[in-house]
Amino acid sequence: MKTSQMNTWAAGLVLLVASGLAAAQELKFGYVNSERVLREAIPAKAAQDKLQLEFGKRERELAEQTSKLKAAADKLDKDAPTLAESERTRRQRELVEQDRDLQRKRREFQEDLNQRRNEELASVVERANRVIKQIFESEKYDVILQEVVFAGPRVDITDKVIKALNGATK
Repeated sequence: MKTSQMNTWAAGLVLLVASGLAAAQELKFGYVNSERVLREAIPAKAAQDKLQLEFGKRERELAEQTSKLKAAADKLDKDAPTLAESERTRRQRELVEQDRDLQRKRREFQEDLNQRRNEELASVVERANRVIKQIFESEKYDVILQEVVFAGPRVDITDKVIKALNGATK
């Protein structure tokens, strides 16, 4: 079974058991849409802006190198019929080397970006989890779920979490 299927199955089981318990006592459920929190909360947006500042220049440089390489390849295609075989071979070899270098730089860029994104995301998730725990304790919830198949607006506390995160940021 895939992790997402197991999570869905586990959440369904929790709800089934809880609905049976609800007959004995009133339980208080909450649901948080984690994707929305990571998309809309100020700390998440700030993390995105930070990454853009940190990696924007490198991204632009890679795009510029890609354009130059394409222009050089187009020029070679245009000039190829009039070039001597040795000159054409030399320029093709240069283009292959430049392309290899560019691909390496792109991989390094992507790895660096992914690592920093994961670090920033982990920080935002940690802050969100602290806020969710505070809401859980202060409002005396019995269960707060983050991954469910369906949740009604009555149990959705995502706006509360976003508001609390945004308030903690200011």
